[in-house]
Parts: sequence; C-alpha cells; structure tokens
Amino acid sequence: MDQVIDSVAPRRTHGPKAVAKGTAGRERGPIDTYGSTFGCLDRKPKRTVKTDSKMPRFNSFLAAGLLVGLLLSASLIYAKDFTVGLSWNAKESELVQKWEDYLILEGKAQGEPAGINFKWVINVANGDPARQAANIEDLINQGVNLIIARAEDSAAIGASIRAASSAGIPFITFDRASSSDKPTAHVGGDSYDQAKTTAEAFVALLKANNVQGKCIELQGALTDINAVNRSKAWHDVTDKSGVVVTLVSVPTEWNPELFRSGATNALRAHPEANCMFIASDFCFSAVQSALEGAGRWAPRGDPKHVWLATQDVFPEAEKAMENGFVDLGTSYDAYFHAREAIRVAVLLAKGEKPDCGPDGCLVKGRLVTQENVKTMPNLWSRTIN
Repeated sequence: MDQVIDSVAPRRTHGPKAVAKGTAGRERGPIDTYGSTFGCLDRKPKRTVKTDSKMPRFNSFLAAGLLVGLLLSASLIYAKDFTVGLSWNAKESELVQKWEDYLILEGKAQGEPAGINFKWVINVANGDPARQAANIEDLINQGVNLIIARAEDSAAIGASIRAASSAGIPFITFDRASSSDKPTAHVGGDSYDQAKTTAEAFVALLKANNVQGKCIELQGALTDINAVNRSKAWHDVTDKSGVVVTLVSVPTEWNPELFRSGATNALRAHPEANCMFIASDFCFSAVQSALEGAGRWAPRGDPKHVWLATQDVFPEAEKAMENGFVDLGTSYDAYFHAREAIRVAVLLAKGEKPDCGPDGCLVKGRLVTQENVKTMPNLWSRTIN
C-alpha cells in the first residue's frame, strides 16, 4: 500500500471570511482586505500628535516590511501542489529511512520559498525489481508530477523511465543510476570518488605505518552501479600503488550472510591477509563476526589488527571506528543527497532544467577517520548511536 504524506494547509489569513485572533486566542471579528479589524478601531477622541522629520522614513521602512511580509504570506497560501511518487527498492537499512526523512523536511524547507507544496506518495518494493516496476506503474496511473526512484536493478529501471516519459512525467533516479535508459536527472553520491578518496587515504595510512597491504575486497551487488564504481576506483588506486595488493575480490550481492561467509572463507584461504576493503558497511556486524571467528578482531596497535577501509560509515562502523577497529572510510551523506534531490525537484516543478553534470548531480562524500569521527559535523550515523 502506498504511503501518502501531505503538508498541512496554511490557515487563511485574509479576505472577507477570515477571522482575526486576539492575544488570548479569542475571535475579534472579520478582517478586511487591508488587514484592519471592523469594530476594533480606536474609539478615543482624536488628538494632535507632534511628529518629527524621522517619522516619514520610519513609515517607509514599516510599509516596506509589511509589503515583504504580505508577499511571503501570499506565496505560502497560494503554493502549488506538486506530488512526488517516491519508489524505494527496499528499506534494508537506517540510511533509507534517513533519506526519506530528509527528503520530506527539505521538501518543506525548499518548497515553501519557491511556492511549491510537496506532497508524497511512497511505496517499497522489498528487493523485487518486478514489484518495483509495478509500483512505479501505479504511481504513473495516479498521475504524480514527478517520480524519484532508488533502483533495485540499474538495468531494469530503464523500462520504468520509458513508461514515465511516455506519460510526460519527469523521473529522477536516486542513489543508484540507470545503466540503460537516461532519466530526466540522476541524484546520488559520487560512488567512484567515494572509493577513490578511501583508497588514496588508505594507501597513505598503510605507507605511513610501514605496512605492505594484502587485502580482501568485499564487493557489493554487481547489478548496482555504485558497487561497480567502488570496486573500479579501489583497483584504479591500489593496483598501481606499490603498497596494496588485493588477494581476492568477493561478491556479496549486498547480502549480510554473504558478507559474513565471504569474509570467513577469504580469511581461511588467505591467512596472510592484513587488510580489507568493504564496499559498504551497512551490515558491518557480519564482517566483525568473521574477524572474531578468525581471531583477528583487534583495534589498531594490536598485532592481530586487520586494517579496515569501509564505505558509507553506517552506525555500526562509526562506533567501531570510534573504538579503534575501523581505520577509515568515506561517508555517504544522507542529508546532502536529499537536499540536492529537492533542489532538482524544485527546478523541475518550475519547468526548468536541472543543471547536472554528465553523470548526474553527484554529491561527494567526506573522509572519516579515527581522528575526526567524533567531531565531523552532520554525520548522520553518529546521531543513531
């Protein structure tokens, strides 16, 4: 079932049927179109008031302020409804709920000044590409003004993009870009830059500690363009570094059990491994379990420590970084992704083109280390712990 979210319509504040409120909340009578209250004018005898030369200037400022206030009030009262169909592939982690919360908040924050009242119809496909296609078809049939979708399958989402285009509905792919048809716009993290930032910092860290890295790579789902980008960036940096060698790359399909079993089997097959690159730490406890089983779960400085570079910095990994187990990672910033998506949505609602780059409107992550993890501002995962 679709979830429908709407903002509260603003109270009428002018016109012949509006009602004024007193300071105690009592009705004072109807308000005319100029804002004065019938029956509440000054009934005292008129008296002459001496004025000085500053009064005209003060009155001008007051009039200008009132005019600005009226214009702002009018923009809120006559805001245009704009319905967004939000299609989640799944809600498998706290990050997705954070995205949703931030999208709705930013819709209000950016929409009101632009005269746009964002309304939301939200559905979830539970990891099924066919169900997501049906969900998006339902949004199209409801006549939404815009579709924002996080794809379960980067290739399969192309069919939904085509269907929306045929219905004249703009389409934003969110977080996961389409590998087939081009949407109206793509908004997400710069996943290649994210892994590149991590890999470069990891190489520098190992070099500074005189460590020759022998790493296990835990990949994501190779149907997800983000997973592909992260793996490519990792190898582009490390393969030529002379500091890190990747012993084995293990696909996980973003399945927590495959993270655990893949890491367990790789550690058993390669006891010489002393580092890991984890394509996402959304299920970091599975990796921790594998390291504990191998007797390798230890903080930096312990001889048993496995050097860990992660992506996203989810709550479990953030806490492990604070405690010295995870060495570094690059954030996946939920708030900044949502803010950029709404910026693009506002432009589309106004009939303007989004000014994205060739790969979309991409938000770069921030390098998080043991040294700055406790102080980095707006790190969403730290608010969960």
